[in-house]
Amino acid sequence: MTPTGTIQTTKPLKRLAVHATTTCAEQASAYGKCILATYTDVRRDICKEEFDKFGRCLHEAMKRKW
Repeated sequence: MTPTGTIQTTKPLKRLAVHATTTCAEQASAYGKCILATYTDVRRDICKEEFDKFGRCLHEAMKRKW
């Protein structure tokens, strides 16, 4: 038996996890590849374009304006 508050709190996180791994898998993969390719040469905003695409996909998939 779980507390009601816990169920309500985990639903958005579960939805986010589902969308991040299924709906936005292509964008997440591109961002991950960028990070992997540049992790030894860390600079500000080096993967900003990929991160922004991933973020827009998640926002659209979650149907919420942040």
